[in-house]
Amino acid sequence: MARRLPPLNALRAFEAAGRHLSFTRAADELNVTAAAVSHQVKGLEEFLGVALFRRLPRGLLLTEAGQACVPGLSDGFDGLAEAVERARGTETRGVLTVSAPPTLAGKWLVPRLERFRDSYPDIDIRVSASMDLVDFARDDVDVALRFGPGRYPGLRADLLMSEEVYPVCSPALIDGSHPLRTPDDLRLQTLIHDESITSDETFPDWRMWLRAAGVTGVDASRGPRFSPSSMAIQAAVDGQGVILGRSVLVAADLAAGRLVKPFELTFPVEFSYSLVCPEATAGRPKIVAFRIWLLAEAGREA
Repeated sequence: MARRLPPLNALRAFEAAGRHLSFTRAADELNVTAAAVSHQVKGLEEFLGVALFRRLPRGLLLTEAGQACVPGLSDGFDGLAEAVERARGTETRGVLTVSAPPTLAGKWLVPRLERFRDSYPDIDIRVSASMDLVDFARDDVDVALRFGPGRYPGLRADLLMSEEVYPVCSPALIDGSHPLRTPDDLRLQTLIHDESITSDETFPDWRMWLRAAGVTGVDASRGPRFSPSSMAIQAAVDGQGVILGRSVLVAADLAAGRLVKPFELTFPVEFSYSLVCPEATAGRPKIVAFRIWLLAEAGREA
């Protein structure tokens, strides 16, 4: 059955004035003027065809009709507030789908997710590992971690981490049959190539690093090639050669001693890691929670 109700603003104004028995105090609560509250109440009385207040020189008194109406309206507005909070509560639970490049997901994000679950036990993270760019209008993805120049038109982007590259290898190679003491010792080592970044010609590769280090006589085109980055990193961990490692992706293996950094020379990278999502959904509670947590984790990394 269709409900014939007066305007909601008029009901709110009357309910607040009825609780306070004051247009002025009701206006303060609703952040409007006392005249606006009085006007809304007068309109409501005309709609109902009854007087709701007795207007006295020193205040207001509810009429019999007003007394009958206020409790039900108060209960109704309380119920509305509870319903809205329940709706908001559903946004801080359920599944949050995160798209991330495979190696960043495996080497950096996944090892940290237990801390997110501890802080937000009602949010279940679903990680979709892919090098493809997300189409938020088509794909079932809430947020994405991207490695790029930091310009993402139409999306909210939060900078997470910058990156640099430098040689890393298994500790076994440092004192192996061909010890690594100086960059010139790379002449006798296998160079492992990470081919996950091929579209950016400015991204440092072995040719650039060797030239910056003043090393000659090394064919930088030789050596095994891997994609994604995790395969190249694993080859280095297994002692198959030296990789020009990306700092964010090799950090865990360096910390665990599975890899070592034999030389100090590093190359900065123009690309960086960002968390992106549509502007329209950026304020959803579970996305805000993930963003705050992820920025804290990135700060810890830095």
